[in-house]
Amino acid sequence: MRLPGQESDNIEDRRGSRGGGLVVGGGLGTVALVVISLLLGVDPRVLLQQLDPGGGGGGGYSEQQTRQPAPDDGARRFVAQVLATTEESWTALFREAGRNYTPPRLVLFSRGTQTGCGNAPSSVGPFYCPEDQRVYIDLDFLSSMQRELNAPGDFARAYVIAHEVGHHVQEQLGIIQRVNAARQRMSERDANALSVRLELQADCFAGVWANRTQARHQILENGDVEAGMNAAAAVGDDRLQRRSQGQVVPESFTHGTSAQRVRWFKQGMEVGRIDACDTFNTGR
Repeated sequence: MRLPGQESDNIEDRRGSRGGGLVVGGGLGTVALVVISLLLGVDPRVLLQQLDPGGGGGGGYSEQQTRQPAPDDGARRFVAQVLATTEESWTALFREAGRNYTPPRLVLFSRGTQTGCGNAPSSVGPFYCPEDQRVYIDLDFLSSMQRELNAPGDFARAYVIAHEVGHHVQEQLGIIQRVNAARQRMSERDANALSVRLELQADCFAGVWANRTQARHQILENGDVEAGMNAAAAVGDDRLQRRSQGQVVPESFTHGTSAQRVRWFKQGMEVGRIDACDTFNTGR
């Protein structure tokens, strides 16, 4: 993957913080933590509150936490460059639709941090918080993709970032708000099914980003598309459940099957338009 050199300024690096005294229940293995991370839905408040019962929904980050400068390393530059391409692509796409795009802040953290959705330990993995319109990423998770999920390569890591930014796009378009309102009136099973559609749309939006960025910067190299597809498949609910518990429970899906995630990522990447990502009015 060949990224252009431009870096986004919308990076908030908290890796030098001491983590705000977050405590995670013991006894979880690495695979279990990865599964928890990847099964997290777009609205992470419920899981965060369970992990930190004393945390509120509007905690935010406190500068009173002990902080040391984090190194300006290659991983940070990579994230900043990917984020810059998402800003470029979505600004243009919104302009084409007669709208203005406000990009999210992306927070890098280690061990744990406070968010507008509550306290987040590293085990939560990458997520988007609608309350503060920030994407949160522990860079160790991106490394774990290669070790635990067989999803190596820069494009696979970029897909994760683009997926979370896709949730911000949904917030900007008012989709998250409408879905959350609808879920309040549904059974748990129907609410989970609606969450699946939200996640599949974020996969499709990640594909739209890939399409537009490739057209402008020719970022893809041999094997990159396959890496992206493999990353999408690796985080399918069916594959993760089979790996963690030995069986698949479709009623509990929140992100979609591996086949669905690959299909919608591919759809966005091939078509490159927002209107190609209507996952709510299809059975696929």
